Amino acid sequence: MPTPSGKRPAGGASEHSARAHVPFTPLDLQLVLLRRMADHNPDLVEDARRELGVSIAGMRDANKRWQAMLRSPRARPAAARYRSVLGEPESATARRVGDLDCQARQWPLPLWPDLRFEVLAGPDGQVWNEWLVRAPGAEPPLLRTTDDLTPWSCTVDEAARAFAPARPLEGTAPTRWGLAFTAPDPDGAPRQVVAEFTWGLLQRTRISG
Repeated sequence: MPTPSGKRPAGGASEHSARAHVPFTPLDLQLVLLRRMADHNPDLVEDARRELGVSIAGMRDANKRWQAMLRSPRARPAAARYRSVLGEPESATARRVGDLDCQARQWPLPLWPDLRFEVLAGPDGQVWNEWLVRAPGAEPPLLRTTDDLTPWSCTVDEAARAFAPARPLEGTAPTRWGLAFTAPDPDGAPRQVVAEFTWGLLQRTRISG
């Protein structure tokens, strides 16, 4: 927007153009994941952001650039976009979901060394799911009572297995999931639990009963 003098502020359009051409990196993707988690666990996100050595402004910028990538008329298919950001997957295995075949591609992320970012991609490159899962060979958490369900302690499938049968719940955003199940409290009394996940990682629980 021009200033009263009729000149654009220094770094305006040129700065925006330069930022648009900055490569989107695995670090940036981790910041995008954190940005969605900040609604529920700002303290954990703040600690993770500092561990990554990135400012609040840097996290916001990464999220803005990610959204711009998604909305661009020249946007790549989702599966190709993740490959361009994260490189070749650490593993890519065939998987069958219901009556459909897909490929499960996994990448390591330094912030969560015991997890992998997994993308389920169909034959046409369409992404069916994108979330964090436990890394192959990593020790899963011991989930026995409601006290074990702490933020970032487990993934969707781990909670569903530990407290089966679990009922899936519709999330409040594309990257969010919910589960409803019964779990014992530390004294062994059954409790009704609603667990909320972002990018597949537990964020918070509501316990009643």
